[in-house]
Order: sequence, then structure tokens, then C-alpha cells
Amino acid sequence: MRPTLHPRVKICCIASIDEAKTAIAYGASALGLVSAMPSGPGVISEEKIAEIVAAVPPPIATFLLTSKQDAPSIIRQQRKCRTNTIQLCDRIETDVYRQLRDALPGIALVQVIHVNGRDSIDEATAVAPYVDALLLDSGNQMSAVKELGGTGRVHDWSISKAIRESVDKPIFLAGGLNGENVARAISEVAPFGLDLCSGVRTNGALNEMKLAQFFNQLCDCSEQSHSS
Repeated sequence: MRPTLHPRVKICCIASIDEAKTAIAYGASALGLVSAMPSGPGVISEEKIAEIVAAVPPPIATFLLTSKQDAPSIIRQQRKCRTNTIQLCDRIETDVYRQLRDALPGIALVQVIHVNGRDSIDEATAVAPYVDALLLDSGNQMSAVKELGGTGRVHDWSISKAIRESVDKPIFLAGGLNGENVARAISEVAPFGLDLCSGVRTNGALNEMKLAQFFNQLCDCSEQSHSS
């Protein structure tokens, strides 16, 4: 997919209606809502996710982060939470994508690729035809306790760039992003979207100073691209 000069921003690990409103006020175009995970931050109940989603105005995208790998469980979660997007944080079988499409028309599917080496390029190109976007993160499905996101680690962005150049689907970049490295992330990867959790939080809570720093840096990047 062609480079993106003005990436969208998804703020993840949203834990309340107030956090959702704050993220949107600063410029987020998507919110991540984390259901049960084997590890990582930001997990809230499905009831809380549904409550937050009901308060989010269009056209903001609401992402249900799920660790489920079977279609019936994922379908049940989405119907309860009512998000407009499902973020599949673990690998799933190819047929599960078809089952989700059949049962949930109009719901976008975003597959997470945990970038651990150049094998991730092959994984991304194999999965891309079945989903609406890919999200490149820094987890590890092979660890003793699965890491499916929220690690705060930066992965090898040269691999992320190679994935972006290899697939014809929008790419979200995640993993250790913050106001200090966002310019470099855009320059090196040029993703469609940026996904943040720990980089705009303090002790787990959304931090308005960090949000402001991040979006200020994003504005500076946009101004530089216009002037170049």
C-alpha cells in the first residue's frame, strides 16, 4: 500500500467514557477496547465496552480487541459489545474469517501481526486478503504466557515497512509509540494509522500532557510534509 503522510490515530486501552471523550477531543479517529487477554494492560469487561461504545459518536471507529480464536466466541463478543471493528489479536484459521464475514456483515476485521522477524512478512501477505487492515504490533504468541499487545516495545520497523510495501491493505503501526518517536515512525514506515496505549498513559491512566505532546508532534510532521 502507498505511504501515508497523515496517519490516523487509534488510542487503545480505553477504560471509560471520559477516556474515550478525551482521546477523541485530542484527535483520535479510533478507540481500542480490550476484552479478556492472557496478559497486558487495559482489559475491561464486555459490559463496560458496550457502555463506552454506546457513547462514542460516528464516525469514530471502535475496535474490540479479542484474544478469541473461534468464530462463535468472537461473534458473541461483538454482538454484546457492538463495536464496528474487530481486532483479532491472535492467529485464527482461514475459515474463521469467512464465518465472521457471514455472521457480521459491515463489521471491519483487523488482524494483528506480531512482528518477530522476516517470517512476519509472509504471515501478513497470507492474511491480508481476508481482512480490512493489518495492525503490526510487538507481542509474542509463543511466550509461556501469550503476549498479544500492550507490551510498550518497539519492533523492527524495517520489517513493518516491508509489510506495508507488500500488501494492498491499510497498515496500523503499534508497539512503543509515543510523542518522542512518532516522527521517526512516520518517516520510516509511513503507516495508514498509528496505535498507542502505554505511550500516552501514566500508571495506566490516559495522560493529557502525553496526548498533547503526541498530537503536537503529529501536527509538526504534517506541516513538514506540506512544506517539502
